Amino acid sequence: METKLSYEYIRGLIDGEGSFTFSTNEYTNRFGETIRRRVPAFILSMHERDTDLIRMVRDTMGLKNKIYFRKERRMSEGYISGRQAILIVREFGNLKNIVIPFFYKRLRGYKRRQFEEWIEAIGNDPGISDLFRLLYKLHATGFYDRNPKFLD
Repeated sequence: METKLSYEYIRGLIDGEGSFTFSTNEYTNRFGETIRRRVPAFILSMHERDTDLIRMVRDTMGLKNKIYFRKERRMSEGYISGRQAILIVREFGNLKNIVIPFFYKRLRGYKRRQFEEWIEAIGNDPGISDLFRLLYKLHATGFYDRNPKFLD
């Protein structure tokens, strides 16, 4: 089985099947207050029949994340979605050193806009921790422009 994909192939795949979004993390602090934090996330979700393809994307990008599976669901339109294989990247180091440099100024169309709005939201959303705001600061200071990675 082939294990390496071209970077452009991966970017094209993400254009249709990937997402730059946020997950919510809730915890109780030592004072008993419930704190809600938004965590930046990169997600690739496809039907389980494409699990090997998701694994190749993960391995080519140099990620170590686990691939999760979501049960089939009944959709509001009346059909049942198939079981989904999902790669979720939320760790600061992986976002900073792999995900953002991989896609930075290399996407087109709507996915490019989604990516740019995602980075801006990381910097401007009060629910994002200071650690993750560093991702926006690296972008704003031109770090990713000066240090391109993942060139084909």
